[in-house]
Amino acid sequence: MTYQETLDYLFQQLPMYQREGKIAFKKDLKNILAISGLLGNPQENFKSVHIAGTNGKGSTAHMLSSILQEAGYKTGLYTSPHLKDFRERIRVNGLMIPEPEIIDFVEKNGATFESIQPSFFEWTVALAFDFFKGQEVDIAVIETGLGGRLDSTNILNPELSIITNIGYDHMDMLGDTLDKIAFEKAGIIKKNTPVVIGYSSGQKKVFQEKAKQTESQIIFADEKEPVTFKSDLLGRYQVENINTVYYSCQELLQQGWKISESNLKNGFEKVVDNTGIQGRWQIIEESPKIIFETAHNEEGFKVVMNQLIQETYSQAHFVLGFVKDKSISKLLKLLPKNAKYYFCQAKISRSLDVHLLALQASEFELIGEVYNSVSDAYNAAKKTAKKDDLIYLGGSNFVVAEAL
Repeated sequence: MTYQETLDYLFQQLPMYQREGKIAFKKDLKNILAISGLLGNPQENFKSVHIAGTNGKGSTAHMLSSILQEAGYKTGLYTSPHLKDFRERIRVNGLMIPEPEIIDFVEKNGATFESIQPSFFEWTVALAFDFFKGQEVDIAVIETGLGGRLDSTNILNPELSIITNIGYDHMDMLGDTLDKIAFEKAGIIKKNTPVVIGYSSGQKKVFQEKAKQTESQIIFADEKEPVTFKSDLLGRYQVENINTVYYSCQELLQQGWKISESNLKNGFEKVVDNTGIQGRWQIIEESPKIIFETAHNEEGFKVVMNQLIQETYSQAHFVLGFVKDKSISKLLKLLPKNAKYYFCQAKISRSLDVHLLALQASEFELIGEVYNSVSDAYNAAKKTAKKDDLIYLGGSNFVVAEAL
C-alpha cells in the first residue's frame, strides 16, 4: 500500500466521527481493548498523562508536551483532530509519525483487526500507543477524542489525569446537562491517580465524588494562586490553560519527575516550535490582521469574541463555516452585527449547507455573501479587507484546516 492508499483505507472504510458524526461514537471500550490485546497492550509500556475537557484540552496537551520536552524527556503526544496532515495526531518530541510507520501498522494488522471492525478513532489510538511503545517514550501526553469515560484512550493507567473544564458540547452523546457531561469527563479519573481540574465551574461535586470513589487526590487549579508565565499561544484564554498546566507540573514534580523553572518558562514560550500546534488564535498576517481560530462551541466562542473586542481595527471580516450536527444559534448570537460575513462550507459531509448557514445568520442580522468553498470565501475577504481591518476565519476545525 502507498501512504495515500493507507489513509484512504482508514478514512473511507471505517466510521470516522469527524466525517460521520454521532454514528461513529462507540458506547463501550470493547473494540479498543480487543485490538490493544492483539498488540500486547502497548499502553502498559509507557508512562502517560491523560487529558479531557470541553475546551482547552488540545492547548493544554501541547503546552505540557513542550515543557516535558524542555525537561529532557522523550515525549509522545496524541491529539485530535488533525488540521492539515493525519500525522499531526501522533508525535514524538514534536516530530510527526513517519509515513512508513503508518503503512506498516495498517498492512500488518488490517486482516486481524477487520474481524473486530474498529472505528477510525480506535485504529488511530492503537497506532499511537503502539508507536509510543516502539519509540520507548519516557512519557506520553494523551488527549481524549470525545468525552472520557467511553473514549478509546481511556484504557490508560496514567501518572496524572487532567480535566480542563466543562461546557455544552456533543450533548447528543455526552448528556444534556453540565453535570452529565462532567460525569463523562470524570470517567478518566483512575484509582489512586491524582487529577487536576482546570476550571470546575458548578460541577465541583461531580469531580469530588468520582475522586472519592477512586481514592484519588484532586487539585482544583482555579483555586490556586494564578501564575504569570507567558506562552507563544497568543489567545488570552490560554491564561486558564497555563494555570492548569503549571499545577499539573507541580503534581508531576511530587511524583519524582524533574521539571525546573527554566523548563517551565521555555516550555510555555516555545509551544509552537516544540509541538507544531496550529489554529489557536493563530495570526497569519498583520496587515490586515488575519486570525485563524478553531473554537467551535458556545464557551469557546464566548472567550474568543471577548478577545476580539479588545483588538483594534477599522472593519471586521468573518469567514465562517460550521458542521450541521451542532446547534449554532448560540454562537451566531455572539457575533457582531456590524461585521462583513463570508459564509462557506468545508468539503466534508458533516458541513452545514452554506445557504442554510446564511439563512440562520440573517435571523441574527448577520448579513454576508455565500461562497462555494472556504478558499473562495477567504480570498474574497482578503481582497476586500483594507490594511487596518481584521479577518477572522473559523467556526469549525475543517474551515481552518482547508484555509491552512
